[in-house]
Amino acid sequence: MKPRSLYGPVQEDLALVAQTLEGIKKVDFPALSEMLNLVLSGQGKQLRPALVLLAGRFSRYDLDLLVPVAASIELLHTATLVHDDVIDGASTRRGRSTANAAYRNTTAVMLGDYMFAHAADLVAVAGNVRVVRLFARTLRVMVRGEIGQDMTAYDSRQNVRDYLNRIAGKTASLFAAACEGGAVISGHPESWIKTLHDYGHHLGMAFQVVDDILDFTGDAESMGKSVGSDLMQGTLTLPSLLLLEKHPDNNPIKRLFAERDKVEVARAVEMVRQSEIPEECYRIARGFADRAREALDIMPDSSAKQTLLGIVDNTLERQS
Repeated sequence: MKPRSLYGPVQEDLALVAQTLEGIKKVDFPALSEMLNLVLSGQGKQLRPALVLLAGRFSRYDLDLLVPVAASIELLHTATLVHDDVIDGASTRRGRSTANAAYRNTTAVMLGDYMFAHAADLVAVAGNVRVVRLFARTLRVMVRGEIGQDMTAYDSRQNVRDYLNRIAGKTASLFAAACEGGAVISGHPESWIKTLHDYGHHLGMAFQVVDDILDFTGDAESMGKSVGSDLMQGTLTLPSLLLLEKHPDNNPIKRLFAERDKVEVARAVEMVRQSEIPEECYRIARGFADRAREALDIMPDSSAKQTLLGIVDNTLERQS
């Protein structure tokens, strides 16, 4: 599927979201404006705001309400990345300098806080208490997921269930909120709101599993980060957990966590690549993708529905 048509009927409307985010950079504080320009320029695929708009296409499609919510979801996502980079000590993201590399860690943390506050202000523009509460609940769940990841760094006692619970909070909750928020704003029936929430959750789970596979099998240049970067930070993902299960005694991950020898990262990556683990992980990702598709069964056929189905396929096929 070509990137230009990936978001079908809302592709052009995403320009309004981009304009909203562009306006956020224009503040009467040159240093802050410079920092916002750094983290908000060169936005990625805009998947999450696209989900807000696509979810809203099934009923009352009011861009005056949907665009601020879509922008708030993207701003919330970007703010979490700013904080992630501080925690991980990352110097680049997608080939660009991170805020913590360009400034100080304390400054980057406050920048993320500012963006969280601005995202809350944007979602309030919709004037819908239910969506405001959804935003607050999602942020709370995401932070819990991040805390869980940080608290279990370099701990090899985790299992696949722990991992799935963590990515449900850290990643899938925002996908689900994007779809649910768009549905609520557009006045959908409760059954549609639930099914779009479920679609977003399962899509987000599939998205994160694929992301974690690519951390082992992908190309560093196209991904914009080093292969095995999660392991370097002591984070266990699905491929590394399966590697631990298959090789409980002689395992480079256990040596990495015990000795912090980065040479073990390359060994773990090579072991995963030379095994059936990537395909096992893709089977799990396809299971979540199937559930995302099934969730849309009750939705009326439309260009929005077909686009949402196409996004599931694209998620499984992506290489970065």
